[in-house]
Amino acid sequence: MIQSKMKWQFTYNENVEGFEVQQGLTSLTQQMLEKRGIVEPDAVEQFLNPSIDYLHDPFLMEGMEKAVERVKTAIHREESILVFGDYDADGVSSTTLMMEALREAGAYCDFYIPNRFTEGYGPNEEAFLFAKDSGYSVIITVDTGIAAIHEAEVAKQLGIDLIITDHHEVQEVLPDAYSIIHPKTSSRYPFQELAGVGVAFKFAEALLGRFPKDYLDLVVIGTIADLVPLQGENRVLASMGLAAISRSKRPGVMALREVCGIEGEMNEETIGFTIGPRMNAVGRLQDATPAVELLLSKDREEAQQIASFINQINQERQKIVAEIAKEAEELLSSRSENLENVIVVAKEGWNPGVLGIVASKLVRQFDRPAIVLGIDPEKGEAKGSARSIDAFDLFANCMEVRDRFLHFGGHAQAAGMTLEVEKIDELRTALNDLAEQKLTEDDYQQVLDIEATLELGDISIKQIEEIDQLRPFGMGNPKPLFHLMNTPKELRLIGSKKNHLKLQFQKEQSRVDGIAFGMGDVYPHLTPSDPLEVVGELGINEWNGRKNLQIMVKDLRVNDWQLFDLRGSKHVEKKLVVPANEYYAAVSFQGELNAPHNIPVYTPEGFTEGDMVDGLLLLDLPERISQLEELLSRVSVSKVFACYRLEESTFLKTWPTRDHFKWFYGMLLKRKEFNLRQEGEQLAKRKGWDHSMVEFISKVFFELEFVRIKDGIVTINSKPSQKDLKESTLYKEREERIYMEQTLYYSTYKELKEWFNNYLNQSSKHSKEEVVNGL
Repeated sequence: MIQSKMKWQFTYNENVEGFEVQQGLTSLTQQMLEKRGIVEPDAVEQFLNPSIDYLHDPFLMEGMEKAVERVKTAIHREESILVFGDYDADGVSSTTLMMEALREAGAYCDFYIPNRFTEGYGPNEEAFLFAKDSGYSVIITVDTGIAAIHEAEVAKQLGIDLIITDHHEVQEVLPDAYSIIHPKTSSRYPFQELAGVGVAFKFAEALLGRFPKDYLDLVVIGTIADLVPLQGENRVLASMGLAAISRSKRPGVMALREVCGIEGEMNEETIGFTIGPRMNAVGRLQDATPAVELLLSKDREEAQQIASFINQINQERQKIVAEIAKEAEELLSSRSENLENVIVVAKEGWNPGVLGIVASKLVRQFDRPAIVLGIDPEKGEAKGSARSIDAFDLFANCMEVRDRFLHFGGHAQAAGMTLEVEKIDELRTALNDLAEQKLTEDDYQQVLDIEATLELGDISIKQIEEIDQLRPFGMGNPKPLFHLMNTPKELRLIGSKKNHLKLQFQKEQSRVDGIAFGMGDVYPHLTPSDPLEVVGELGINEWNGRKNLQIMVKDLRVNDWQLFDLRGSKHVEKKLVVPANEYYAAVSFQGELNAPHNIPVYTPEGFTEGDMVDGLLLLDLPERISQLEELLSRVSVSKVFACYRLEESTFLKTWPTRDHFKWFYGMLLKRKEFNLRQEGEQLAKRKGWDHSMVEFISKVFFELEFVRIKDGIVTINSKPSQKDLKESTLYKEREERIYMEQTLYYSTYKELKEWFNNYLNQSSKHSKEEVVNGL
């Protein structure tokens, strides 16, 4: 039995049978749409065929008309406009898009992105003073500003009209800005989950008086990279944006494709795992200006140089993240054996630009919220980022302890903060107390929402292509996970470090290949006959013009008991891997004292009724098979390891038939006596028998009182008893011994598994019945 690492949540309707085509869609696809709340024909049409027709009027946003009029006035008066952006992928794409829209409208404009390390997040007073001194009379923020209460006052005092476009969570008080364009402050606007670049796109549409389709390659970067829900307008912008960026002739995009090795169509994974991280990397390690310059560049050669530089920065970022993550893990392991409900780690020298990525790694590794802070000893402040699990709303919970922070902002699953160093322990205690009150043990386990359990025959290239109509996948429209259960035809380790699992399911003409990255550690715990359950993402792997069905495994488990066949092996210790969290015990029927890995050894009597053992090692064979049957009826076992060897086999020796006994008795009647010591070997050779068989027949006859044996001389009993051979204890013991060896040692793996099944299934059934009755 192998436990899954994550919690499997079967969310589908089990009453759906088969995949009959209805209105052009299989029932599986309809089921997936229904789970996403898409049932009505119009809603299905909008979801499967995103179109500009489903976008909303940008002027429905409060503040839009006033802001557009102010910009048009600035253009008419030839005033200078400063675009104030953010340093992540959403901020960079927002800044680029706003710059291009303003330039197209005829504005004198430039952009400013604060330095993460010297200025921190969002608008700041020094930057606004610089803007005033530089002659800017209008500042437009993109992807930032909704928490800039003080800075809005500064802008007012400086005579600068501040237009805020943002999408982050709204706090208790709004800045007193010239205009605020934010979906969540606009009660009339139908969709509130736009990314920062989505809000900028809406502003561009309102300003230019047309749908700016030439900016779709920009809007898709921030929309996908910022992990906003890919529903409603976001789905339209992301879908149309992926098509646009795939054919984009923008020099910056083409240069990025080249350094990333991207060929063909881009999808949400290309943006999320390739383009987005590089756009983020620059601002994480230094000034994010080069990322904006790359996207704004009109020169192919210049764009290639910047893209190459950004790629190098990203490689450096990956190295720094790995180092900090390792140090954070060491801090956690040294602090306590029990992991806290909310991880809060802090250290001097940590680059604050990458701490959000480190926090994400810790969340994935430990399945709990994580805050990672870099300490500035000169300022006495700690600054960093937080990431969370689904069950713990970071924004809401941190707002409950808002007084601990100097600065705080973010979303339910991600946040940034600054606090005094002496408040770190207070914050840790406060958040752990909140988690203790609000979370259950199950909340700390990552959940896999399973769309459907599939038979191999249900999976086809056509079905997967239909599922792909639900793309782009992301927040609010997760990539579907499916459940398969089958015994793999093939199972092996792959990769240079042999740390990945390759498997293949096959049933009749249906075949699905599987890859389980990073799950090589499970391999020693699998056996050839295990009915393996996997949860993963279905896809099509194309190689040399051939298309194969594939599942990318996210988690796996074996619900049945397992048999590990190590019979006759001299290297049990090398082949046996004992999990740290499982209890293993060994049993010896013959007094064997040692077991591999210092596993405790017991006699059969050492186990009592109801004992539960994760792994049971059978070190030797019993004298009678009933001894093992009795043991298995008393204990509950998940894994059985057949480790026994057979030094001397009874099964391989010739078993005397009734004709053998009849001939030997007839020989005795003729000769009257027979000398076992002197003539036994000669008789065996002459008849082609094993010498032990001559002795065995003689002893059985003696036990049944057919003969007498004295000093090795066998003579006929003048008055023999009337008994059958099977009344002999020796005969029955040997018969039992042969059956035991044949069943437990000389059987095939399948035969041995079937024999154990008879007893372990009964034991499991009794155990379950007792638990139910006890409840």
